[in-house]
Amino acid sequence: MAETSAAKKIEKLRDELRRHEHLYYVLDAPEISDAEYDALMNELKKLEAAHPELVTPDSPTQRVGGKPAEGFKKAQHSRPMLSLDNAYSAEELTDWDRRVHELAGKLPVEYTAELKLDGLSVALSYEPGSGGARLAMGLTRGDGQTGEDVTSNIRTIRSIPLSISAEKLKKAGLTSHERGPVRRNPDIPQGFEVRGEVVMPAAAFLKMNQEREREGLPAFVNPRNSAAGTLRTLDSSVVAKRQLVFFAYFLLVNGEYFAAGQTATLDVLTKLGFRVNPHRERVKNVDGMLKFIDDAENKRATLGYEIDGVVLKVDAHATQQRLGYTGRAPRWAIAYKFTARSAISKLEDIMITVGRTGKLTPTAMLTPVFIGGVTVSRATLHNADFIERLGLKLGDSVKVERGGDVIPKIVEVVEDKDHPRGKRSFEFPSKCPECGSKVVRAESEADWRCVNADCPAKLRESLLHFASRGVMNIEGLGDAAVQQLLDRKLVHSVADLYSLTEEQLVDLERFAEKSARTLLAEIERSKRAGLARALMGLGIRFVGERTAELLAQEFGTIETLMEASAEELERVEEVGPRISQAIVEFFDDKENRNLVKRLKDAGVDMTAEKKQRSTQLAGLTFVLTGTLPKMTREEAKEKIEAAGGKTAGSVSKKTSYVVAGEEAGSKLDKAQELKIPVIDEDGLLALLAGKTVPK
Repeated sequence: MAETSAAKKIEKLRDELRRHEHLYYVLDAPEISDAEYDALMNELKKLEAAHPELVTPDSPTQRVGGKPAEGFKKAQHSRPMLSLDNAYSAEELTDWDRRVHELAGKLPVEYTAELKLDGLSVALSYEPGSGGARLAMGLTRGDGQTGEDVTSNIRTIRSIPLSISAEKLKKAGLTSHERGPVRRNPDIPQGFEVRGEVVMPAAAFLKMNQEREREGLPAFVNPRNSAAGTLRTLDSSVVAKRQLVFFAYFLLVNGEYFAAGQTATLDVLTKLGFRVNPHRERVKNVDGMLKFIDDAENKRATLGYEIDGVVLKVDAHATQQRLGYTGRAPRWAIAYKFTARSAISKLEDIMITVGRTGKLTPTAMLTPVFIGGVTVSRATLHNADFIERLGLKLGDSVKVERGGDVIPKIVEVVEDKDHPRGKRSFEFPSKCPECGSKVVRAESEADWRCVNADCPAKLRESLLHFASRGVMNIEGLGDAAVQQLLDRKLVHSVADLYSLTEEQLVDLERFAEKSARTLLAEIERSKRAGLARALMGLGIRFVGERTAELLAQEFGTIETLMEASAEELERVEEVGPRISQAIVEFFDDKENRNLVKRLKDAGVDMTAEKKQRSTQLAGLTFVLTGTLPKMTREEAKEKIEAAGGKTAGSVSKKTSYVVAGEEAGSKLDKAQELKIPVIDEDGLLALLAGKTVPK
């Protein structure tokens, strides 16, 4: 395809994909299926691969970076990201409204009421680009003055536009570079900043915790902490899978808030293509504020994301300027904080469930109670230590809370004349409630686990994990089908899935010939999933998607991985002692090795394209110290390891070379003491080029 023709086709595909992203992630009004969207994306990827010179940073294919970051740099905010003063009652709101009117004098006072989203505040900078504006940087709030540059992660959030077309800028009021914002006819220059909140929807939070449970990892506590932790994850490919959402609520021009006022700001942000929370309203007085707050509390449980209050802002920009700021917060805005949603219920029983890894999880069975629009009859109890710490007894009255958490939790035991203590103490089981086998707890862990490899509960969860979308992706093998297979004793391990027959399946409830053949076809297709997916399917503790991919690239075959030592495993990026120990212990088990053999015999592909590594520096260990003139120490480390060498944090007799830059510290002294060869950056580059450096 000629370059001119390719460029036109590429730009057309990009525009189409951007439109569908906006429809899906901002307007919640998709026009095409996921499969159709993926087909468009794949077509664009192929064209860009054939014409790499036409790839641009704002292309929809460039949302996820190529490799994990090594850390986040810090940057100054264009103006401080201040916190808000809080109000907790109608009286406090009335007092704030009085102060606003007193300070405003004759200037107009009306308010914009918005939901207070429970997430992480970020600032997005846009700079002029060809035909519009492009995302230049995304900063976290940090300490309010300085934030962390998380641009690579911000780019993965699909409700954030990577670029904004000149047409959208014009519709939003952009007519001139030179003219600044004015009150009656808002103009925004192409260089501007958008501030808002990154949140994790409840559905994404629950899905993430289910996946962590399948991987034997502890669940995250609440969506807010999960959003904050995700945005600070060094691997943008992980962030992309967490389904974060961005809501915009401020627009800054040259470091100043948009001069047309808050309501106009939200309208302009919508025109620019940002997702703006639809639950907002202009109110004139405290009565209007309280009505909006009541409405927000009533709809809180149905929003699909967490809020912890309402934000009220003086609408007019001139009035905002008159009111000004205290040392820490604007006088023209306040956050009304909801009280934690809680109620008192009775602890009727504690149910123990057994997960795929054998973990015993206690759940409180409660007398049903209505909290924040939801009937709660269960609450998490985490582990045996948590139960002991609260001193729980069956029959206790307990305070149950749904604060920022999707999963209700017990926060305390209630004891007074109306709520006497329960009589029966709870003994955490010493045997598995599913199979009766012994349960054990490692010295460094809080969880008790069943040690029986044939525990039916572990098998049920293992089958569901194996068939899940992120693992072997066997459509149609859900809870009901798995339970029937277990009840009929048709499977005793995941390997048995590959010997199922049509005759066995049609005998199951709700299975006809067509559905049986469809499931068998799905099982057959899963054989081609590859080594990384198969590793996840084995259910090795701590081996999630990212680790499985790295292991597959490093070892290439399951046989090589099975024979790897802990030391060899720890040479793999992100694999530390805890993960290496779990892998070695898994493959040391005779039954697990037999499971691998059965899967291979069934035709499951357990190979991967091995990552090619140079052996130029094989067998050499380097210690880096000081500042190098051309490379960062992290870049030098990457080059050494890519060439087969190793890096260490301290100098020892096993060190081959110390690479010293400016202001080298005690490591240089130690090298000289041990007579370890010291080279500079040029010496390292010479070694990488295959040249000999004198020792």
